[in-house]
Amino acid sequence: MNTSKQNASILLTGATGFVGQGILKQALLQSIDVCCVSRKAMQMISGTTGNMRNILMPELAPDTDWSAALSGISTVIHCAARVHVMEETSADPLTLFRRVNVAATLNLARQATLAGVRQFIFISSVKVNGEQTTPGQPYTEECSPQPEDAYGISKYEAELALLELGRNTGMAITIIRPPLVYGPGVRANFLSLLQSVRRGIPLPLASIHNQRSFIYLDNLVSLVLCCLDNPKANNQIFLASDGHDLSTTELLQACATALDVPSRLIPFPAKLLSLAASLIGKKSMADRLCQSLQVDISKTKQVLDWVPPYTVAQGLLATVKNIKTS
Repeated sequence: MNTSKQNASILLTGATGFVGQGILKQALLQSIDVCCVSRKAMQMISGTTGNMRNILMPELAPDTDWSAALSGISTVIHCAARVHVMEETSADPLTLFRRVNVAATLNLARQATLAGVRQFIFISSVKVNGEQTTPGQPYTEECSPQPEDAYGISKYEAELALLELGRNTGMAITIIRPPLVYGPGVRANFLSLLQSVRRGIPLPLASIHNQRSFIYLDNLVSLVLCCLDNPKANNQIFLASDGHDLSTTELLQACATALDVPSRLIPFPAKLLSLAASLIGKKSMADRLCQSLQVDISKTKQVLDWVPPYTVAQGLLATVKNIKTS
C-alpha cells in the first residue's frame, strides 16, 4: 500500500539550487514536511502548509555528520552535487567529482540506513547514458551506460554504489536521470539562448535537424514527488523528459513564440557550423547545438502511471515570464 504523502518527512539536499527550490516549494504546498540542508539560511515559503526545518551545512563532504538532519526522516531526496561545469580548471576533475558526488553521497546514504530512512531518491543525470544519440534511437534505461566526462562518470559510480547499498540494507533506491532542465531561473547556456532570441540577434541555427530531450522544472518536480513513498519506484532507474523532443531550430522557434518576438534564424549547414566552432575552440558547444540527445520515458510513464503535467509551450512561457521584463 502506498504510504500517504501527507505523512512523509523529507530530507532535501541542494534545497537552494534550481531543482531543489522547485521540489521544496511543491512539497510544502502538498503539506509535506521538509528538512532543508543548505549553505545559507532559508526563509519559509509563504502560502504553503508543510513544515520546513533548515539545517546549515557548509559543504557536502565524505565525513559529514548527518545525524541531526536525518532525525525523523522517511525519505531523502538528494539533489546536491558538484555540478557539471563548462570550463573545467582543475587538473584532476574526476577526483573532485568523486569526492562530492560519490563518496559524500554514499556517506549520506549509509547514515540514512542507520537512521531508518525508507527511501533514497537520487537526482542523477542523462550524462550517465552518454552525450549523444542517433536521431530516432533514444536512450532507455536498458542501454549500457557510457558516461564520457568526469561529472557523468561520478554520477554513474554513485548510482552503482547506491543500488548495492540498497540491496544490502533494504533501503529503497530511486534514481532519476533528467536531461537539461529549464524553467524560471534557468541559467547558463539555456538562458544565453533565450536572451539572444529576445534581443533579436540573428543566429545561424535555422538548419539544425537534430532531436533533443528537455524537461521543464515543474515536470521534473512532479516526477520526483510521484516517486515519493511509491513502492513502484523502489530500486528503479527512470529517465525523465517532457515527452516531446525538439530540434535546436524548433526549440529556438518555440522560445521566440513564448517571448512574442520574431525568430531570427539564418540557414547554415550544421557540418560547417561544427567545423567553424572547432576552429575557435567551441566544438563542445556546437556539438550540443547540432547533435541529438533523446531519452525514451515509456518505462517512467508505464511503471509510475505518470505523464508530464505541462507541455513544452507551457514550460517555455513560464520560463520567459521574467526574462521578458528584465
